[in-house]
Amino acid sequence: MDDNFSDKHIINSWLQNAKPWVVAIRDNEIASRTLLTNKAITDTILQKKPKTVLDIGCGEGWLARRLSDSGITTLGIDVVPGLVDEANRLGGGIFKLIPYEQLSQRVIKEKFDVAVCNFSLLGNESVNHVFNCIPHVLNEQGYFIIQTIHPINGCGHVKYQDGWRKGTWAGFNQQFTNPPPWYFRTLETWKALFKLNKLELIEILEPVNSHIKEAVSIIFISQLAANK
Repeated sequence: MDDNFSDKHIINSWLQNAKPWVVAIRDNEIASRTLLTNKAITDTILQKKPKTVLDIGCGEGWLARRLSDSGITTLGIDVVPGLVDEANRLGGGIFKLIPYEQLSQRVIKEKFDVAVCNFSLLGNESVNHVFNCIPHVLNEQGYFIIQTIHPINGCGHVKYQDGWRKGTWAGFNQQFTNPPPWYFRTLETWKALFKLNKLELIEILEPVNSHIKEAVSIIFISQLAANK
């Protein structure tokens, strides 16, 4: 496989861009997040009234800090040392350096009321592995919640089919470099991932930008299937 389109390239890109990302989040530079998607994922989680949350791909930990205001205990994991260090510096949760491929019952022994991936499922094999592990880290009535790029509005002018796409830092400051690729999935492929891993998709939300009348993301809410 071309290394320019691989899970490895995604990680390499984030290792290079950890510092500008921390600044971008700190200074609220990403309009879609500050206007809509941050609140959308926070509200979705809070509606489930969890006591514990596993934030997979936690970045610099903003979500854990937001949830801590409501008394929720969060364990955040990420593969990027610079982001985990910043998360631990700022507090609001427990943060550990754990690559997705190491996510397992042996590494994460606790079970959580909610496991969340907020724009953190960008790869191919790594995403399949995360889905495979989710049933082992959720409490029996727990929820797996994903917010990601909307497969319809995020498809652009490329064919609507699964596959690697070139990344871009369009709209970000000039400190960002080497944009990570991402693996595009159709809506049906996302649905199939839940079913394959014995997760019942119970709700799909589409946060809409009221100014442009378009969904800026999609939120999947699932639970362990009853016939698991």
